[in-house]
Amino acid sequence: MRILVTGGAGFIGSNYVRALLADAYPGCRGARVTVVDKLTYAGNRANLPAESSRFSFVQADIADPEPLRELVAGHDAVVHFAAESHVDRSLTGAGEFVRTNVLGTQNLLESCLRAGVGTVVHVSTDEVYGSIESGAWTEDWPLLPNSPYAASKASSDLIARSYWRTHGLDVRITRCSNNYGPYQHIEKLIPLFITRLLSGLPVPLYGDGANVREWIHVDDHCQAVQLVLEGGAPGEIYNVGGGTDLSNRDMTERLLELCGADWSSVKQVEDRKGHDLRYALDDTKIRTGLGYRPRVPFDRGLAEVVDWYRDNRDWWTPLLTSPTTR
Repeated sequence: MRILVTGGAGFIGSNYVRALLADAYPGCRGARVTVVDKLTYAGNRANLPAESSRFSFVQADIADPEPLRELVAGHDAVVHFAAESHVDRSLTGAGEFVRTNVLGTQNLLESCLRAGVGTVVHVSTDEVYGSIESGAWTEDWPLLPNSPYAASKASSDLIARSYWRTHGLDVRITRCSNNYGPYQHIEKLIPLFITRLLSGLPVPLYGDGANVREWIHVDDHCQAVQLVLEGGAPGEIYNVGGGTDLSNRDMTERLLELCGADWSSVKQVEDRKGHDLRYALDDTKIRTGLGYRPRVPFDRGLAEVVDWYRDNRDWWTPLLTSPTTR
């Protein structure tokens, strides 16, 4: 089997690629993996197992039609992680988000259609639903994105669905909650706080910290993506939750404790524009239909992530810049 992974040098994509090449997924043992990545600030070749004989890498932009059409040809499946994903950046530079997330996705799907690719898994986000005061979103919930990032991902979801409905391309969509784990760029909340606390620097907390997010370890997310690739249905959407809901203030308290710091290290900053108050996913569909279960307990996973950043300073020290959080 040959699998093309877009955005495979980024945080989630590289974790998925490493699992594939380690034969962690029985249904894809021995698969050959091609990664295509533009290598923006969030992509890092050091995240990938370049020594594997089953691995190949191509630096390219998914919004550029010519190289993509050649790359897609001959692959049995495409797993589409490539995206501009940081909300704060989308507030000041929405154009790049529309280009990559919307045009890039359409270009990829068109290339897959022409090449006769068997299955495409389009990886999306819970943020397309907007914000929810109580309860949890099912896959049938209306899309009400509140940031340019979320709007660009919602647009890409609709384009993906249209290629299934109009052309019969086997496209399956996943919408996941907030990820954490090793190799995550330090602009995101958890690695930002860890790396700054380990460096003796203050951490920024938006507003009163009441915003609630659902957290999932990246390995569990990648497991869910693989389940959808192997057993999902064409045209279907699958929510992927982690089952741990925390306010940003609660998360801050946990990270302070794990990093040996206290509240004197926290600086409350002006809240983000249009900041969603709460995300919550109902992932009954993927649990009952595909047997998905998160495997990494949150407390253990978070402690292990702090240890990873503590032990891998050479990976993240060059990335230390002005703080932005998700």
